[in-house]
Amino acid sequence: MTDLTFYTNPMSRGRIARWMLEETGADYDTVLLRYGPEMQSDDYKAINPMMKVPAIVHKGKTVTECGAICTYLAEAFPDAQLAPLPEERADYYRWMFFAAGPWEQASTNKAMGFEVTSEHSGMAGYGDFDRTLATLATVVDDRPYICGERFTAADIYVGSQIAWGVQFGTIPETPALKDYIARGMARPAFQRAAEKDNAEMDGYGPETPPANT
Repeated sequence: MTDLTFYTNPMSRGRIARWMLEETGADYDTVLLRYGPEMQSDDYKAINPMMKVPAIVHKGKTVTECGAICTYLAEAFPDAQLAPLPEERADYYRWMFFAAGPWEQASTNKAMGFEVTSEHSGMAGYGDFDRTLATLATVVDDRPYICGERFTAADIYVGSQIAWGVQFGTIPETPALKDYIARGMARPAFQRAAEKDNAEMDGYGPETPPANT
């Protein structure tokens, strides 16, 4: 047993956290949870009362929410050099929170068929979907990575959401985004993570995947 345990389902946002873990080079134990009773068990609710994955427990401390997990692991394992340098912090925190907030809300509402009316756009944290999409779609137009010239944890969290959006058609593919996604997928840690998740998929898919898992 290690001092780091990873709770996940290979058909969830746990894939993002798995990539992050592989980038750190840390040793970790994996606990796979099926949708339904396993995620809703009393044992897992004690770890994450939201009954969703991913979650990690590191040295007795629990971290949930994918963006928080990526941010935490970047700081917990500094040798991986995934945390921002001082001059990268503005872009790093801006886009990490943009992906966790406006983009997550806008893309989920869009998928569920909920449209914010123009008169209510000021009440929504993201304004409207088109504005949010246009903002995210140009994030790497003038740079190779989210924070500039260097790969960071922001490229794992934000980049994964961009890659999924392009894959499923919610984000139009541009030459800049195509190249950006390819750079991420070429990383050995991404390939290791994908191989592990893909090998574990049998029997762990949701009948009706929760929108916020």
